[in-house]
Amino acid sequence: MKLFEQIDSARGWLPEEQALLDQVKRLVDEVIAPNAAAYDEAATFPWPNIEGINQIGLNGLFIPEAYGGVPMRFKLYLEIVSLIAAGCASTGIIYATNFHAMKPLIDFGSDEQKQRLLPAIASGGLASLAITESSAGSDATGMTTRFTPDGDEVVINGTKNFITSGDVADRILLFGKWSEIEDSRQAISVLVVEKDTPGFAVISKEKKLGHNASSTCAIGFDNMRVPRANLLGAPGDGLKILLASLNKSRPSIAAHARGIARAALEDMVDYGNERVQSGKRVLDFQANQFTLADLAGELAMVDRFIDYVADLIDGGAADFGLEASLAKLRASDLAMKMAIECVQFHGGYGYCKEYRAERLLRDAKITQIWEGTNQVHRQLIGRSFLQK
Repeated sequence: MKLFEQIDSARGWLPEEQALLDQVKRLVDEVIAPNAAAYDEAATFPWPNIEGINQIGLNGLFIPEAYGGVPMRFKLYLEIVSLIAAGCASTGIIYATNFHAMKPLIDFGSDEQKQRLLPAIASGGLASLAITESSAGSDATGMTTRFTPDGDEVVINGTKNFITSGDVADRILLFGKWSEIEDSRQAISVLVVEKDTPGFAVISKEKKLGHNASSTCAIGFDNMRVPRANLLGAPGDGLKILLASLNKSRPSIAAHARGIARAALEDMVDYGNERVQSGKRVLDFQANQFTLADLAGELAMVDRFIDYVADLIDGGAADFGLEASLAKLRASDLAMKMAIECVQFHGGYGYCKEYRAERLLRDAKITQIWEGTNQVHRQLIGRSFLQK
């Protein structure tokens, strides 16, 4: 598709970046995409996909060299998320969650913490981000998980819901409230929990509409003791860390949604050129051409805006929260819209598992919900116009 070839060309990938993208495309084409339907149907974790991701060292993209990584541009990371998500949305979010969970450690952790905790992720370990609770979704300040200091340790009690990779993670970035701080917002703090720490339990695994190959768990902490040395920053720094980390994870979710939208558009183009009705290809009908023109135009603009946000971050911008929200909002809405039209384009076949259109539709929906519902993002953006 010429339109998107020109957009990609404008990104100006460096030779080493293009070489890595070529590796990722081969992995998606040869391993990830061919097996996506089977993993979705069986709701089994896609370990071979993760092994392939680790073989080309993709976790290293966002980890500093001093801790075992080979860091590259955020724009490149976002493109890789989109490529993987287009092949298998479940694998895409597993990979992206490694970034979501470990970037706060990279940005706010001490050198000692990073030396001790990051190499396992750089070498291919999995990470998880634990914020949400049954009574604390979009309003994360309502969390009740409790951190009680006890000498050189912190005792953790509480539960978290809807935790991606919660049952397989080597490191969990866990948000809770410091028991010695009374103010509900100021008490929010953050710890890194290491795998196999006593007191941790997987309570349940969700049965979901989509992303069935990615495990989503309720996890519990029963008098779990972790070293106080695993506390990021000081007690009460959690809200600051949370908001800063969301500003970087939201563009990541936008890239994930972009991957789903790209896959849907590709399927519409392929099917529209192959399927014949009333002696004409589906795409010969003007109404279908108009549909594709509108959707391709929206995708092109989302593509460019995600690149713009990535350039802000790569350029060291300090304030890009609204841009991150807008990228997540528009990309996820488009993923859902594109997936709905993809099913419609395929007619009755789009409703059947023989084609991936129905899986794209199921996978697209959650992108409008996680990392802040789109209603929350509209509110954040809308509030920015209020005059003080």
